[in-house]
Amino acid sequence: MQLSFLQPLFDRPGPWATVYFGPAHPDESGAKRHELAVREACRTLEAEGADTATTEAVREALTEIGPAQDPAGRVVFAAGGEVVLSHRLSRPPQREIACWAPLPRLTPLLELTGQDPVCLVAYIDRTGADLELRGPAGPQDVGQVEGRRRPVHRTASADWSERHFQLKVENTWEHNANEIAQALAAAYEETRADLVVLVGDPRERPAVHERLPQAVREVTAETEHGGRAAGSSSPALEEAVGRARQRYARRRLDEALDRFRAGRVGTDRPTDAVEGVPALVEAAREHRIGTLLVRPGGPDLGRETWAGTRPDQVAVRRTDAQTLGESDPTPVRADDALLRAAVATAADVVIVPVPEPDAGTDVPDADIPTGGLGALLRWTYEPAPA
Repeated sequence: MQLSFLQPLFDRPGPWATVYFGPAHPDESGAKRHELAVREACRTLEAEGADTATTEAVREALTEIGPAQDPAGRVVFAAGGEVVLSHRLSRPPQREIACWAPLPRLTPLLELTGQDPVCLVAYIDRTGADLELRGPAGPQDVGQVEGRRRPVHRTASADWSERHFQLKVENTWEHNANEIAQALAAAYEETRADLVVLVGDPRERPAVHERLPQAVREVTAETEHGGRAAGSSSPALEEAVGRARQRYARRRLDEALDRFRAGRVGTDRPTDAVEGVPALVEAAREHRIGTLLVRPGGPDLGRETWAGTRPDQVAVRRTDAQTLGESDPTPVRADDALLRAAVATAADVVIVPVPEPDAGTDVPDADIPTGGLGALLRWTYEPAPA
């Protein structure tokens, strides 16, 4: 999961109000329950020491949550009297969370937004393509490709002049496929998308696919549903895109766990993976976390660590934090401190799912990081001699 959209939360100091709020219901009783829940969340923030301006900013944001735009609810992060980030949830929280803490409370967000990768969807026809990015901020247009518009249609005649015309049509298709592939490859790099889905014309779509760079082809899927024309979207298209994203997410999880299992060795030789809060804190200080693995509910997530104003100022003990140049470190949750470090260093984050009955998401205990936190390192770690 890419966490760059969370950067605004670490561009300013805390403390932070974090509220995970469930969906409102359109009936009269639902509106009343919503109002009472807003009051309760704000009372909780006040009881934990939140200032009046920040509490009022949260109250206003929660009051505006509606069933149409937020069917699963929303999380609100606020500090200094204003809402800094408000984000739609993919799944409603099992319980509403309101807290006032030195760092934003992030792990529930990773659980409730799923592991949906950032997906670049190309709606293709023989004259061009429309590009759409689907990520944490919702769908957004990211460009359009317009190729040659003439000629694009074949004829049924066998006359020589008509065959010549058909050759020109073929050349137009080939030219436009190249144009679309080049623009799509550039958009993939610029948006840092995880995968690409090609939608549209059954002839032009595979022509674009085969012209993509190898690295992009490896993360590209096609679907026969939908097209570029207005109104061509359908439930079948949405299901196809959703399945492509799920397959990608599961493959990434499997690859990360394979690497973690292979790299998690004894402490007597170099390793590519670490687990446990002390080792993770050390890796975060040295900017060595490449992928942070988080198993929700693990006992280490809520373990106390000490943090300074910089993301790499994190330590297991208060005195250790002071040696890093922080005169007044603050006690924080381990998962909050490590996620802040991951965002600051553009590390990836993978949620190791908690087993759900009949959901097929179970992960063997041997693959689970001890305590619920682990990491794949950017470079090999050489243990210090005993």
